[in-house]
Amino acid sequence: MEILNKLKNLDAYPKVNEDFYNRTLSGGLITIASSVAILLLFISEMRLYLFAATETKLIVDNSRGDRLHVNFDVTFPSLACSLVSVDAMDISGERHYDIRHDIVKKRLDYLGNVIESRQGDIGAPKIERPLQKHGGRLEHNETYCGSCYGAEVSDDHCCNSCNEVQEAYRKKGWAISSMELVDQCKREGYLQKIQEEQGEGCNIHGFVDVNKVAGNIHFAPGKSFHQSSFPFLDLFAFQAEHNISHKINKLSFGKEFPGVINPLDGAQWIQRRSSGMYQYFIKVVPTIYTDIRGHKINSNQFSVTEHFREGNFYPKPPPGIFFIYDFSPIKVIFTEENKSLVHLLTSICAVLGGVFTVAGIFDSFVFHGHQAIKRKMQLGKQG
Repeated sequence: MEILNKLKNLDAYPKVNEDFYNRTLSGGLITIASSVAILLLFISEMRLYLFAATETKLIVDNSRGDRLHVNFDVTFPSLACSLVSVDAMDISGERHYDIRHDIVKKRLDYLGNVIESRQGDIGAPKIERPLQKHGGRLEHNETYCGSCYGAEVSDDHCCNSCNEVQEAYRKKGWAISSMELVDQCKREGYLQKIQEEQGEGCNIHGFVDVNKVAGNIHFAPGKSFHQSSFPFLDLFAFQAEHNISHKINKLSFGKEFPGVINPLDGAQWIQRRSSGMYQYFIKVVPTIYTDIRGHKINSNQFSVTEHFREGNFYPKPPPGIFFIYDFSPIKVIFTEENKSLVHLLTSICAVLGGVFTVAGIFDSFVFHGHQAIKRKMQLGKQG
């Protein structure tokens, strides 16, 4: 007891008490700031723990023989559906002209409202008593075999519709100068259908299955044919100026994955000069996205540049829009990962200890500085 009484009488005890328990305005402000900092850092650590973080890795793409879907949704406000054809070709030699499967065309009025929707060009009227190869009309119980107008590949080759005649000409690399001379087209009302759709627009959406090699997909007025490794259009496409103004509602390569940005979604171009070829040069980057459950999504990202070739230069480019794509040799891998509970607890302890340490140092610096200034002021008054 005597030792405790002597310690109480020492000057050190009240000094320690004063240093640690003296309430100051600066100490209160530092305490409030520290509490706010701890709360914000705690919320940040909880967000990192609850929500998955995505890690990125780049590797060389050595995949071979893959195929992918090119998904598109394109609107032509001033081009009729009966004129627009979709073609695809690549450097491997695979070519598809006037693609109709997996594609839906919607006729639009001048306000953009849907008039009619159909799968490809399904719905052409049936020909009654059509023209035979020998020149006569189809009689009762007679098997029809329409003329291909010189584009037959064999004696028994028949072209029973306007589209089949055009397909035969495309395979030969020829162009049809006048649809009125083709009986199948005349009886199907091909030209009348085009005239009826004048002033209309068209929305085309669907997908094209392509090889994972460089190639192009183009939307053009008229039917394409192939010659000398370059796409041409039949002469009908050049008989008038076509307005290829367009809006790309959607364009993607492969499946969608979280966070993907397709730079052409919503892109729009208005033709203000003569008709021509609008080109999109696309660099496709293969991408693998792995979610938190380990589910992988094989997809692609892409970047794009644009160029317009006017049609009043020689050689005259075919009108339309061309998506010319190539693939990057680098593959991007995105992986979702969650932080462990141990990492969360360690981070929270580090936050608490770090904030308290910094706040203590700062408070000690302010307090002792204030005390030093106060003593100097007192000494100045005494002097």
